[in-house]
Amino acid sequence: MVEYDNFQMSLGRLEEQYENYQNLDAALPQLLQEAVAESVIQRFETCYDCLWKVLKRYLVEELGVADSPNSPKPIFRLAFENDLIPAPVERWLGYAEGRVDTAHAYSGEKARAALEVVGDFMEDAAALYRTMSGRSWK
Repeated sequence: MVEYDNFQMSLGRLEEQYENYQNLDAALPQLLQEAVAESVIQRFETCYDCLWKVLKRYLVEELGVADSPNSPKPIFRLAFENDLIPAPVERWLGYAEGRVDTAHAYSGEKARAALEVVGDFMEDAAALYRTMSGRSWK
């Protein structure tokens, strides 16, 4: 049986912090604003990692995909081929690129790019959660 708790918790935490980020008071010191933005990016990374790993388990345990690769992009392609992901696979591959960028070349530009996709990522992740678990999201 696939366990969704870590994925569910990480997505909920991402949503909470993203809401904080969107509602930041512009009068706050720049350092605090950057800290909240960095926290959103960290939570995106954590949620993304939980998502693709639970998706891999779902493909293996629920759909019987025997030769399931051990990296996100091929997992997203398999999920797309099995009608699991709600958006075009290119969008999911873009999330993968955003995750790699934040981990390996952290810069202001890449941070902004990651923050720009978080809203779409959360919607797609919640839809995937509903598909895999059969439960509603919030």
